[in-house]
Amino acid sequence: MDFELEKFKTQGVKVNYYYICKRKLWLFSKGISMEDTSDRVMSGKIIHEDSYQRKKNKEMLIDNVLRLDIVDDEYIREVKISSRMPKADEMQLMYYLFYLKHLGIDKKGTINYVKEKRVDEIELTEEKEEEIKNTLINIKSIENQKNPPKLENLPYCRKCSYFTFCYVKEEE
Repeated sequence: MDFELEKFKTQGVKVNYYYICKRKLWLFSKGISMEDTSDRVMSGKIIHEDSYQRKKNKEMLIDNVLRLDIVDDEYIREVKISSRMPKADEMQLMYYLFYLKHLGIDKKGTINYVKEKRVDEIELTEEKEEEIKNTLINIKSIENQKNPPKLENLPYCRKCSYFTFCYVKEEE
């Protein structure tokens, strides 16, 4: 059975959020964005903008849905501040490679961890393609839920831009 990407295409950040927190993904998909109020996110954007300034193809938008950090001859390069969320970072880049492959463009990928001065090379495999397909199906399912997924108390919640939204208690 062929996978119909057109039915499931989404922003790369949603793939990233899927691997970090399903609740965050749902909130973001409903237009509830807390990133603008986060110092950590703002700091990340500044570092992102200041990194790799000599690269010509920075911030390339594909089909009004994918925002690729850097594109060069052989690689799609995803710029991240640190490697605290390696699975989410890897799968976001895998999604980009998967999407581009559906457009007839075969590339490899790298995740460039700026603070650590580290580069991880990524290649799309058949296994990862299947994982991406399942991820996209699950993302669509989460987005279609009437209510957000149940709150999970994860080790990194306190540093999340959605922390106060998720943990605020209403007065009784």
